[in-house]
Amino acid sequence: MRRYLRPATFVLCLLPLAWLIARAFGVAGTSLGANPIDELQDRTGDWALRLLLITLCITPLVVTLRKPWLLALRRMLGLFAFAYLCLHFLNWLVLDQWLDLRAILADIAKRPYITVGFAAFLMLVPLAVTSTAGWMRRLGRRWHQLHRLIYPAAILGCVHFWWQVKADWREPLVYALVLALLLGWRVRRARIRRSAAAVPAR
Repeated sequence: MRRYLRPATFVLCLLPLAWLIARAFGVAGTSLGANPIDELQDRTGDWALRLLLITLCITPLVVTLRKPWLLALRRMLGLFAFAYLCLHFLNWLVLDQWLDLRAILADIAKRPYITVGFAAFLMLVPLAVTSTAGWMRRLGRRWHQLHRLIYPAAILGCVHFWWQVKADWREPLVYALVLALLLGWRVRRARIRRSAAAVPAR
């Protein structure tokens, strides 16, 4: 079963993109609605944040279930999260702003939700670049320090989503609560490990 886990995860991560493409081409009577650019923007952003949170779920699952082989999914999920984030960013950059540098810089400076979203994107770029085994060997311990940027990036992603919605804040609230639980679990685990390390050997 384990050997099918990676390809199955790969296919599942591609399904939202395949559905968006099908809607864009009107397959089986589907469409992106009256405002396709906004629909693409929202759906790619949703999946970027969802996959980022799923990536953060892997370590708690490994520790709780004692299934270290689940770690094999973490890199793939993280890269898919970044891929959807790139689509989210490119949709805004090209289809929404038409590569108008002045408008882009004005949006980043004047709209707080775009500012924090752009900051989250910049934080995740070095994580995607250094996700290979070669970079892990080159950076050593610094690799783990660098990849802790996923935590502030996820926080900014939730803030970006929360500030973007105008009325119904229930979905961003769910994401924020999930992230709070995941970060709280990590803080508690770190405290337990520090306490255990502080106990003198007999």
